[in-house]
Amino acid sequence: MASQDWFEKDFYKVLGVSKDVSAADLKKTYRKLARKYHPDSNPGDAAAEAKFKEISEAYAVLNDPTEREEYDSLRAMGSGARFTPGAGGAGAGGFDDVFSRFTQNRGGAQDFDDIFSMFNQGGGGGFGSGGFGRSSGGFRGFGGPQKGADVRARTTIDFVTAAKGETISLQSEDGKPFKIKIPAGVADGQKIRLRGKGRPSPDGGDPGDIVVEIAVRPHPVFTRDGLNLRVVVPVTFAEAALGATIEVPTLGGDPVKLRVAPGTPSGRVLRVKGRGITSSKGTGDLLAEVQVVVPAHLDDEAREALARFVEAGPQGNPRDELMGRARG
Repeated sequence: MASQDWFEKDFYKVLGVSKDVSAADLKKTYRKLARKYHPDSNPGDAAAEAKFKEISEAYAVLNDPTEREEYDSLRAMGSGARFTPGAGGAGAGGFDDVFSRFTQNRGGAQDFDDIFSMFNQGGGGGFGSGGFGRSSGGFRGFGGPQKGADVRARTTIDFVTAAKGETISLQSEDGKPFKIKIPAGVADGQKIRLRGKGRPSPDGGDPGDIVVEIAVRPHPVFTRDGLNLRVVVPVTFAEAALGATIEVPTLGGDPVKLRVAPGTPSGRVLRVKGRGITSSKGTGDLLAEVQVVVPAHLDDEAREALARFVEAGPQGNPRDELMGRARG
């Protein structure tokens, strides 16, 4: 603000309050006037917008105790005083310093903190589409036009579609169809944004976006581990003990053969390189976890054969080491 404005503008008169107004009453009066003259309440009314700027300017000074004291001191010297920036003399220099300090300390954002807070109360979103809390541009004349509101949608796709990617058709909440490309490797809960496809701006700004949240149906065999795919592969006791070559399924492709080494325990993971999820971030592997299947029922011949195996096999308790570690 130019120094001359300090003497020509009566901020108390602008707000319609007395010079001894309390901080609480000052804020109450300002909120009432701001709501009345706010540009969103008076679209296209230049006079109302000018009034809103004027009351906001007055409140920015009077609401700050330090600036209010400086303003009152300068006003008390008389409205007829004139000061010229750069003029010689200690008196002129002192006033220039005060004016400079006032201008520098008046942050543009702090002038409207209270009005933003007021408009965001009550969950109503404030004036205009999307409210101040979600506006990207503010209101006309103070930061540019608002961005249009986002449109949100949710869709559920199968596991293979999520892994391979696909273009699908959806319908927005206002009934308009649109297409969206599901990228390969999209994860459950991931959101895809279609820029500029949402609600139009209320005052000529950019349109909002469509934000689609993806839900992925579980697969009956495979699970995701980052870009890796996991699968549990059952093997018989004989295959695990003696070793075997087994087939393992892949996602949407032919099975692969894996070698199970003799003595493979249950829980061991065998890795197949490059047969996981492929996305823009890379390609994962297929992780096959061996699960030794214990037969639930044995006939007499099998039971006798197993008993002979126990007699001929290694002796000792495989839990001895575990118990020893547990005892410390």
